[in-house]
Amino acid sequence: MARRSDHGREELHALILDTGRQVMAESGYARFSAREVAKRIGYSVGTVMHVFGNVGALVMAINARTFRLWTQWLDERLEGTQGQERILVLVRGYFDFAASHRNLWSAIYEHRVPEGVPMAEDLVAERVRLTGMISREVASVLPDANAAKTAELASSLIANVHGHCAFLLGGTFSLMGVEHPAELAAARVLETLRANGARLAA
Repeated sequence: MARRSDHGREELHALILDTGRQVMAESGYARFSAREVAKRIGYSVGTVMHVFGNVGALVMAINARTFRLWTQWLDERLEGTQGQERILVLVRGYFDFAASHRNLWSAIYEHRVPEGVPMAEDLVAERVRLTGMISREVASVLPDANAAKTAELASSLIANVHGHCAFLLGGTFSLMGVEHPAELAAARVLETLRANGARLAA
């Protein structure tokens, strides 16, 4: 394992972030440990803290990367689709990404930024990029959509899909005997869009 003399600060930042993402993917937020990250890269916890400042900042950096991966994931699935199918791809993509990257996805929502601590700029930017993609797709099916209305509606639809997904992965839908939650979420999304003037097939 390379030691501190073998890495510049930027290289060390990338190494910690890459390894931190691996640890998060394997262990989840509740068991995430900067000590484990340090152990895997052969440096001290103090070095990890020196580069990122604190564990929260490292988690935010990992979450920003997850948002970036999520956006790329959806972009790839949207390619070649049109109209209503693009909305359905976004809904299915939400469930598919969460199931395929469960611990990374969960960490986004489990981590709480302390009051008075600003959210990392890269995390904000990547989150905005993802929600912006969804807002654009919503706007594309609405007649005369304005930015404020579209952003508000998109946020509501995201919350709807997220709730269905969280209930699925948390086992709540199983306890309730609910089948095919992704299809249910898609149906609610289409109903809401139609109620707001979108001309979509029933």
